Amino acid sequence: MRRLALGLLLVVWVSGCVTPSIPIPPPDPARMTFEVTDGPESTASFSYAPEANYVDAIVYVFNRDRGTGVFQETNPDGSAGPTAPLGAALGEQIVVTFEREDQTVSTCIRLRNGVQSSTDPCGP
Repeated sequence: MRRLALGLLLVVWVSGCVTPSIPIPPPDPARMTFEVTDGPESTASFSYAPEANYVDAIVYVFNRDRGTGVFQETNPDGSAGPTAPLGAALGEQIVVTFEREDQTVSTCIRLRNGVQSSTDPCGP
């Protein structure tokens, strides 16, 4: 009986040390802003509104159509940007990823100037 009690105590103690992580939300297109400079060498700079879930994260902005991207640390309030300019044109597929030590979340949008739309996702 004593072994059973010690075994149960050990199981409870070990399970108390392993806490599941709560998933963070993927980037919301309505909180993304791109400043696009149109022309033969068009570029876009990315910004994201403050988000507590993205404090101490790295943000990656990747252009699927061109295979290039930029990355940087988020600001102390969890906001991002403005990033360095990224080669991009209106309508191209842009993947925005926030990576924390424990989780990574992404959203893909079709680039427009200004605030992005959640109704214009990436696709074939």
